Amino acid sequence: MAPHSEMSSSNPHKPTGGAVVSSTASADLQDNLRRLDRLANLGLLAASAAHEIKNGLVAINTFVEMLLEKGEDPEMAGVVRSELKRIDSLVTQMLRFAAPKPAAHASVNIHHLLDHSLRLLEHQMTGRMITIKRDYRALLGTVRGDESQLHQALMNLLLNAVEAMSNNGGELTVVTENSTGNAGHHRLKIHIRDTGAGIAEENLARVFEAFFTTKKNGTGLGLAICQRVAHEHHGELEVRSETGRGSTFIISLPVE
Repeated sequence: MAPHSEMSSSNPHKPTGGAVVSSTASADLQDNLRRLDRLANLGLLAASAAHEIKNGLVAINTFVEMLLEKGEDPEMAGVVRSELKRIDSLVTQMLRFAAPKPAAHASVNIHHLLDHSLRLLEHQMTGRMITIKRDYRALLGTVRGDESQLHQALMNLLLNAVEAMSNNGGELTVVTENSTGNAGHHRLKIHIRDTGAGIAEENLARVFEAFFTTKKNGTGLGLAICQRVAHEHHGELEVRSETGRGSTFIISLPVE
């Protein structure tokens, strides 16, 4: 009877260590679910607001253009047009981030897509005295994905690289290579390297965070969209940077 009375004398309300862990894990899970629900609602709200702003901008643009045609201040006209264009661009990126279109997967030749994207940026690179170096080492250069989304991601990464370099010139290097993952699956890696100022160490962990930017007129959505596109294509996006020497963004995708 002694053992029985010894057990009875213990505090029945005292939780065991296992119960504490389980309770804490459950509470953390509930907190995470509530946080995800709030983020989902915020995304829907942002998408709804962006749609309404874009609809309003159509009428505003038409009216402003009429006023500007009658005005006598071409400099102010240029400023107004530039600001309206910037707002429209911001709203468009918010829509793409909050409510991306469903992917339409097909075979995409990444080398062709890179060449097309670089051609679109030729004028900007010439103006900034930036030289291009292509090093397409990948023998397997075709992926299964949405060409429009992949084009958007590559354009964002290339444009970021161009803007990271000053008007004194620089070198934009684009490298592709094949690698093999842990499960033996082939992957295509795209390295986009610039010789700009680099990213400060304290900002590296936040570069893919939505709305985080160090640019004066930046939206902070470009790299967040790039990361989303990479993940939706079962890929990854990472950055390596050294202050004063430039940055390299690496997007890794499964080959077809």
